[in-house]
Amino acid sequence: MTQWSHNSWQRVFYPSGTKSGERLARYAEVFNSVEGNTTFYASPSHATVANWKAATSDAFSFTFKFPQPVTHQMMLRHSDEMVSEFINLMQPLHERIGLWKIQLPAAFGPENLRDLKHFLSAMPKGFKLGVEVRHLAFFAKGEEERALNAMLMELGANRIIMDSRPVFAVPPDTDALLDAQQKKPKVPVHAISTAETPMVRFIGDPTLERNDKFFANWLKKIPVWINEGKTPYLFIHTANNDEAPQLAARYYEKLCEHITLPPLAPLMPEQPNSSQMSLL
Repeated sequence: MTQWSHNSWQRVFYPSGTKSGERLARYAEVFNSVEGNTTFYASPSHATVANWKAATSDAFSFTFKFPQPVTHQMMLRHSDEMVSEFINLMQPLHERIGLWKIQLPAAFGPENLRDLKHFLSAMPKGFKLGVEVRHLAFFAKGEEERALNAMLMELGANRIIMDSRPVFAVPPDTDALLDAQQKKPKVPVHAISTAETPMVRFIGDPTLERNDKFFANWLKKIPVWINEGKTPYLFIHTANNDEAPQLAARYYEKLCEHITLPPLAPLMPEQPNSSQMSLL
C-alpha cells in the first residue's frame, strides 16, 4: 500500500491499543512492502529513519520517493547536493529499499529526457530505480514514448505503471471519489516492464468488487513477470485509502490462485475474548 499509518484502519487492521508509533511494525506483520510517500514532502530525521529500520526486518522493502524539490521544482537539474544528502540520510535503510522512486510532474516532457538520463546515470551502482511520468507524450505510443522506454531499458530503470481506471469509471458520488478524480492522474495504462522490478500503482474504487474487472489483466501479467524471474511491486490505493488493506488482501488472495505465493497473515489478528482474559 502507499502508507502504513491511517487512522481509519484502527477498525480493521490495527489491534486495539496500537499506538501511532507501532503502526509500521504492525503493517510489516502482514505486508512485505510499502510505498513511502513521506519523503516526497519532507526529509525524515535520523531518529525516524532508525525507527523505521527497527520496526521492520530484512524481509521488508520500502519504496521511497525522492524529495519534491528535486523532482518537481528543480526538475532533476542542479540537484546533486540535495540528492546526496537524501541518499546519505536514508543509508541505514539502503538494504531494505526495493525501489527508489522518481515521480515526475506532468510538465516533465520529452525535452527533459536528457536530464532524466543524467540523473539516472549518476545514481549509485546497485540502486533499483523506478520512474513515474505523467506527460501525455509518454503515453501516445509515438517516438517520444519509445525514446523514454529505450532509455529506461538501457539504464536498467523501471517504468512505474499507474492504473487509475477504477476511480474514473464511476460517478464522483462521494467526497473521496471527487477528491481522487481531481487529484489522481488520468493516463493510459501501458503494462510494460523496462527492468527487473516493475511497479504497479492500482488506484481502486472504494466499492471493492467494482475493481475486479480492472484488475483481471494484472492477475495474468504479474505472474508472467514473476515466472520471468522479475520482482514486481504492487501497491494498492483506494480513493481515500480507507479500504486499501481490504482491497490489497483481496487481490493478494486472487493472485494466489494464479501463482504460488506465501500465505498472507490475517488483516486483524485474533483478540483474546473476555473469558480467556479472566483466566490469566
